[in-house]
Amino acid sequence: MQHHQWLAAAILSTGLIAAAAVVGNAVLDFRAMERVVQVKGLSEREVAADMVIWPVKFTDADNDLSKLVASIERKNEQVQAFLKLQGFAATEISVAPPQIVDRQAGYFDPNARQLRYSASSTLTVYSKNVDLAHQAMTRLLELSKGGIAIAGQDYDSKAEFIFNGLNELKPDMIEEATRNAREVATKFAADSDSRLGKIKAASQGQFSISDRDSNTPYIKKVRVVATVDYYLSD
Repeated sequence: MQHHQWLAAAILSTGLIAAAAVVGNAVLDFRAMERVVQVKGLSEREVAADMVIWPVKFTDADNDLSKLVASIERKNEQVQAFLKLQGFAATEISVAPPQIVDRQAGYFDPNARQLRYSASSTLTVYSKNVDLAHQAMTRLLELSKGGIAIAGQDYDSKAEFIFNGLNELKPDMIEEATRNAREVATKFAADSDSRLGKIKAASQGQFSISDRDSNTPYIKKVRVVATVDYYLSD
């Protein structure tokens, strides 16, 4: 009895192995016949920045610390008055604590014999009115005429332009990138005497926002790439 049971089990096991081999070969054959083309579709937009962060920085120096502080406070008021005159609201202007350096405190400075204390002060404009900021930047010379030494385009005094409307652009740009990818795939299929099938897989790249160029940082380039895999058939 046990001999018959062992024989039946052996036959069943052999059958399962054979069936698995057949299924495995079928999968391999199917994959070998599978034809897929991967294409990329691009969508780009040029948009205007909708927010500006504009630091207005100036420097001052004096041998008398109390006089220097008083001068900084007076000039801060002058800069604020100038910005308000250009059309900015008080809520759009912030004033950072001044940075004061004692040139005789622990290190050598060749200018220390002239003016012991130097200071810098920064007022920052946070505004959605980018055009207004552009106009005001062209009039900064008026402050210089008033004895205020405005810093140039240093890394910490350079205006930053921001675009916050990406979510509104996303649906149309994704649709355009996908449509462009399909056009590329359709042409590839036609050139290879094939027919374009269904989508096998698709992925959307990250949106990027960059300056159009170094001279127009207030104009942004928004970009996204969609990658799509299509089946091909004869």
